[in-house]
Amino acid sequence: MIAMYQIQCLNKISEVGTSCFGEGYVCGTDVQNPDAILVRSAAMHDMAFNPELLAIARAGAGVNNIPLDRCSEEGIVVFNTPGANANAVKELVLAAMLLSSRKIVDGIEWTKTLKGQGDQISKLVEKGKGQFVGPELSGKALGIVGLGAIGVLVSAAAISLGMEVYGYDPFLSVETAWRLSSAVHHAKTLDEIYAKCDYITLHVPLTPDTREMINAESIAKMKDGVRIMNFARGDLANSADVAAALESGKMAAYATDFADETILAAKNTIAMPHLGASTPESEDNCARMAALELIDFLENGNIRNSVNLPAVSMPREGSRICIVHRNLPNTISRFSGVLGQFHVNIENMASKSRKDYAYTILDVTGEVDDAVAESLAKGIDALDEVIRVRVIQ
Repeated sequence: MIAMYQIQCLNKISEVGTSCFGEGYVCGTDVQNPDAILVRSAAMHDMAFNPELLAIARAGAGVNNIPLDRCSEEGIVVFNTPGANANAVKELVLAAMLLSSRKIVDGIEWTKTLKGQGDQISKLVEKGKGQFVGPELSGKALGIVGLGAIGVLVSAAAISLGMEVYGYDPFLSVETAWRLSSAVHHAKTLDEIYAKCDYITLHVPLTPDTREMINAESIAKMKDGVRIMNFARGDLANSADVAAALESGKMAAYATDFADETILAAKNTIAMPHLGASTPESEDNCARMAALELIDFLENGNIRNSVNLPAVSMPREGSRICIVHRNLPNTISRFSGVLGQFHVNIENMASKSRKDYAYTILDVTGEVDDAVAESLAKGIDALDEVIRVRVIQ
């Protein structure tokens, strides 16, 4: 039987995820002093963490509700679930492109005003339909800014609809490149996207470089009548500049699930609740992925999809020492020195850094009973650069 782990759920988590925790786990909302936390939207910035807390898994992509810097300093791994909700967001983006083109929402609302006209409704509908005319997607150019899991799916769907697709992502991974259709044009600059595309969809994180990337200056470089979809982060666009472009007609439509006062007051906007991941399938996928990330970390020390520490994983062989530490020179040799004091050898090792922090896994051979494991942990933990150490037997 594996060790007993306590998993606290701060939100209602899909049973598809919580059922992954089998023998040796206690999972629920009333768990105290957890080894790991599962969370969706609960705010954690003012939350005090118990000393036993090893990891937090966000069942979703965004982690704005989690204090990442504090977690890193305390050696707490923060996971998210990239790609688990990608199909749900892709479908919402496609719906927004159609809605922004054909003025479907306006048409539905106008048609409702005809209630009570009796036999005249069909004639009135036929007479008034011209005000809701809009272009087809086929043959138009779509610019995708950010070719992660969602961007790749949007590109494939757009190509199948007959669109010409341009993609921009200076951080495109090799893995993603393999999944990207050869029909996608590689845009080397954002200006190329702006100049060539009738539709633009944003799929990038909010950073100092991307904040308000849609503004008066960038909009001026776009085609007249451009339609923009923003289902990534509200602050990627300057709302006042978007409203001005919609008023002037430079921008034909703006669709988003990040509403504010300015956007709600602007014309030709489609503002909706934050529905990107709001499907049963997405919630199940996110919950399952988050649970499996926690299980692999708690039982094997492997890190996949962390937002604050590097991804490090390898097959488990015997006793394992997992160390969160600062990214400083000669650290590995100091670990070896401690192990040598107890006649413990390193059989396999994996170590990676991410900015100021690093994570090292050591699979060791030798007599590593409970007493030795405790002594090893204390010896390594005593090193100045070490933030947290854990021995898994």
